[in-house]
Amino acid sequence: MGTNKKILVVNGPNLNLLGTREPEIYGDKTLEDVKRLMLSAAEGYDITLEFFQSNVEGDIINYLHQNRSADGVVINPAAFTHTSIALRDAIAATGIPAVEVHLSNIHAREEFRRVSYVAPVCIGQISGFGIQSYLLGLLALLHHLGIEVRK
Repeated sequence: MGTNKKILVVNGPNLNLLGTREPEIYGDKTLEDVKRLMLSAAEGYDITLEFFQSNVEGDIINYLHQNRSADGVVINPAAFTHTSIALRDAIAATGIPAVEVHLSNIHAREEFRRVSYVAPVCIGQISGFGIQSYLLGLLALLHHLGIEVRK
C-alpha cells in the first residue's frame, strides 16, 4: 500500500456553527458530520486525517506552517476565501497540495463570493455539493497524490 499519507482537513471561520448557521444555504449537517463522513471515506486507504477549525486567520496560517510536511490538505477557508492574501500565501509557501472546498456554490452567490484568493494556489476547487464537497475534495486529492481511488 505504500507509506501512510497525512491529510489535513482545515475549516475556517464560522464553520463551527454548521448545522445551525443559515441552514438554507449551508445545510443542516454539522462539522462533526463532516468529520464522520471523511473518516468513513478514509477507511481502507493508507492515510491519516487530521482535523482543524479556527475562526482566527493567523491560527490557520500557523497550523499550515506547523504541518508543512503533510501530504495534502482539504481546506474550506470559508470567508477567508474572499479576503485572505495571507492564507493564499501560506498555502503557496508550504507547498502542500490543497483542494479548496465549499458547501455552497460560491459562483452562484453574491458577486464578492465568486472571487477566491486561495483557488489559484490550489490543485482544484469543489463547491456546491454540501458536505459531499469535502468527500469529493478528498478523492481528488488522493488521485493527485497517486493513490488509486476506489470506484
